[in-house]
Amino acid sequence: MKQVITNLTFLVVLSLIWSSCNKPGAKYETITGKAGELVVVIGKETWKGPTGSLIREVLAQPQSSLPQSEPMLSLMDVPPSAFVNIFKTHRNILTVKISSTYTEPKVEFTNDTWAYPQAIVNIQASSPENFEELFKANSNKILAYFLKAEKDRLKSVYRKSYEKGIYKTLHDDLKLDLYVPVGFNIVKKDSDFVWMRYDTPLIYQSIIVYTYPYDSDSTFTRKFQLGKRNLIAKNHIPGPLPGSYMTTETELPLDFNILKFNGNYASEMRGLWKVENDFMGGPFVSLSVLDAARRRVVTVEGHVYAPKNDKRNYLRQVEAMVYSLEFLNQDVNDKITNQLESGN
Repeated sequence: MKQVITNLTFLVVLSLIWSSCNKPGAKYETITGKAGELVVVIGKETWKGPTGSLIREVLAQPQSSLPQSEPMLSLMDVPPSAFVNIFKTHRNILTVKISSTYTEPKVEFTNDTWAYPQAIVNIQASSPENFEELFKANSNKILAYFLKAEKDRLKSVYRKSYEKGIYKTLHDDLKLDLYVPVGFNIVKKDSDFVWMRYDTPLIYQSIIVYTYPYDSDSTFTRKFQLGKRNLIAKNHIPGPLPGSYMTTETELPLDFNILKFNGNYASEMRGLWKVENDFMGGPFVSLSVLDAARRRVVTVEGHVYAPKNDKRNYLRQVEAMVYSLEFLNQDVNDKITNQLESGN
């Protein structure tokens, strides 16, 4: 699991691709700032008080399913007087304006004001109390907006530069599309399982894709999905020592949610993986989607191993790969879903 691939470093590839991703039109510059950063335009005293505390509590809350505490977003406060061009091109911006002159409080979501692809939220309120009420009512939406922007940027990059061989293998053999960046290699493959991996001396990232028949609604339960994950990992992902294999860490919380993915019934699982009979481990994110037209479930899962580094951004990279999944017959799935929802 620690084999080093000699391809061009993944993060360098990403930065080079981003430098050429300007939106057509001379008015746009390429975004600046590191992945996961958010500039908060706010007065210094306001930032030090309850308003700033509330913003930090929501937007810098700990990212779930990581072995150590890392914030969902890394916040950088900038007073309005210092909000000049160097900050205006930042990837994520939150502006906070509190004044009695704002008789109509509002939360505004906008894109690409000064750069591309940029996510901006503007909040204006008549008082700190009014801001607190407004922010709490919209906090989940605000956080989701910035996190989606981060994921969408990565997905856009991967669509521009992906491993053509891996794409063709998944397309031809598993009848699905997935955009895995340059630098990944196929480690193992059989009729319903593919394991792809990227290694450097400092980090390890991998993606697995597996399919199995859809037999009943119990397929999309936490118990079933966890059991299936552990079985697949034990049978297909060996550790570095004889008798070692990947499994799920059960001593820490495991997040499990039901959702719709591209209109399909799906479940998402987040937690920590570990290697039985060894000391390796790290975060994972797993997406299982019903492919109704083929009467099967498709699971795409991403892993990170980075013992000497923060892991949030590495996990978001594999998450974007996982969520690039597309079915070749999505139009048939849409038709089946519409029929079921209409009772036909």
